[in-house]
Amino acid sequence: MNATEHYQALFADAEKAGVHHLPQGDPEPLIAGAEAAGCLVQRVDLAQARDKNEMLAAIGAALGFPEWFGDNWDALNDCLLDMGWRPAEGYVILLDHCDSIHGRAEADFVTLMHAFQSAADEWREQEVPFWCLVDMQSDGIAWLPTVAQPG
Repeated sequence: MNATEHYQALFADAEKAGVHHLPQGDPEPLIAGAEAAGCLVQRVDLAQARDKNEMLAAIGAALGFPEWFGDNWDALNDCLLDMGWRPAEGYVILLDHCDSIHGRAEADFVTLMHAFQSAADEWREQEVPFWCLVDMQSDGIAWLPTVAQPG
C-alpha cells in the first residue's frame, strides 16, 4: 500500500476522524489520499492571525462560510456542522502555520481545537469523516495525536 492509498483508507474512516497534528513532510500524498476518499480538502493559513477575531476571520474566508458568519464561537460551530454549501463524502481541513496564533492567543487556539473536535464528533454520528490537521513546527499541543503515517 502506497502513501496515498494509506491516507485514502484513513480519511474515509469517520471513527478515526478528529483533530490531529499534521505529520511533518510533504503533504501531497495526504491531500491526494483525502481527495481519493471523497473528502473536500481545504487549507487555512493562520500565519497572519494575531488574535481570536483574525483567526476566525481567516477560517471563515478560507472555508467559504456564509455572509452571516459572525466571527464568534457559536457561528463557527454552526458553520462547521452545516457544510451544505460544500457537499462531500468527508472533510479535511488543514490549519497551516499555527505556531504564531498558538503563542499569541493560546486559550483561544485551544478553544478552536475543541470546536473542531466537537464538530468531528457530531459528524461521526452521521458517519461522515471530519478531520482537522494542525500544522505546528514547535512541540505542538501534547494532547493532540499525530495522523498515522504509512509504513
